[in-house]
Amino acid sequence: MCQNAPSTIQTTDSKLSLNATRGTEIWRSGKVQSHTENAYPPVFSCLCHGALSEWHLGEIASWHATVAEAIALAKELNNLHALAVLLLWATIVGHFEGNPAKVARLASDLIELSTRQNFAFWLAGGEILQGWARSVSGDTAENISWIEDGIEDWRATGSTLMLPYWLALKAEALHLGGRTSESLVVIEQAERLAEKSEERWWCAELHRLRGVFLAAMGAEENQIEASFCAAIRTAKEQKSVSLEKRAETTYAEYRRQKASGSGGRAFRLPLS
Repeated sequence: MCQNAPSTIQTTDSKLSLNATRGTEIWRSGKVQSHTENAYPPVFSCLCHGALSEWHLGEIASWHATVAEAIALAKELNNLHALAVLLLWATIVGHFEGNPAKVARLASDLIELSTRQNFAFWLAGGEILQGWARSVSGDTAENISWIEDGIEDWRATGSTLMLPYWLALKAEALHLGGRTSESLVVIEQAERLAEKSEERWWCAELHRLRGVFLAAMGAEENQIEASFCAAIRTAKEQKSVSLEKRAETTYAEYRRQKASGSGGRAFRLPLS
């Protein structure tokens, strides 16, 4: 069973959501004007971060409403840069929800917009997410290349932001392609990057995925248990209701399969 242990991590809580809501209210009041040269007005950051907080806090209906509002506003203002950013995050949460059809549709829109507007940064993100969606739907080997190329294009912009998350998507695709031992190597790379950059918002999932991959390979029980417990503990400390629920559900399924004797090297645990 899982035991609590202290750790220093980033947290997702209601304060961020409230601050994002307050920022949006200030913008709507008309009391603060954005600079005309600002390609990404602060209101979009408020809406985006508010929506992500709502997802982590388990407020799924609110998340969908906030994203729809943000995308509609970007279209109304004809702010194509903001629209690209919002499409990226909408696509990412499609992945959070384990919805490859939604990811494929939104990633296609993002790729089309980014190609037309020469948004190299967002284009790379769209390619990674498109590769993930196609990997889930089949033809894994070819689409791992999409993910790898997208990660290289992302790195080529000079950014290291979000690399742990992108590597987690690559690890998922490798696992689906029957290359689970390689998935573990990629998870280790993601964890090292997260530790170095202190970008830990996806660390609970890195722990959970490690547990999924170890179980599929028939690793030692103490290793599998430690990974799932770390995932649950991290999600709790970060106050991410959605990631905590996901980790607990996967752990419960592992224990169910183990108790029923249907495990061994045949553990089949959810990726989302």
